Amino acid sequence: MLMALDEARQAFKKGEIPIGAVIVCRDRIISRTHNLTETLCDVTAHAEMQAITAAANTLGGKYLTDCTLYVTVEPCTMCAGAIGWAQLPRIVYGAADEKRGYHEYAPRALHPKATAIGGVLEAECRELMQQFFRSRR
Repeated sequence: MLMALDEARQAFKKGEIPIGAVIVCRDRIISRTHNLTETLCDVTAHAEMQAITAAANTLGGKYLTDCTLYVTVEPCTMCAGAIGWAQLPRIVYGAADEKRGYHEYAPRALHPKATAIGGVLEAECRELMQQFFRSRR
């Protein structure tokens, strides 16, 4: 999660919403990225989507069944759907997202056998998001 936070800080410096994601497969980092929606002018360029694409390319397949996703903020519905389709079995996130998080809108979007753990480094993840939005207002 510390690496995901580093990615989120990079996003912050670029003016992106500071969310970072890391995918680990068999104790090896296979992707690490952050939000790129502003940079790419693409509303789907969330950290999780970027990480899934990079991980799938690294592994040479679309299913990430031996992987864990670490992300600084609870995935949105779109990302939760992609996480489910990629069959990620373990998702670890920092801060909850009460406004856009998948728990509120699509609680069954993840793969049925997936485990999600929230609240890891929650205070640090939440503070970075709050700092970003305070600077925008």
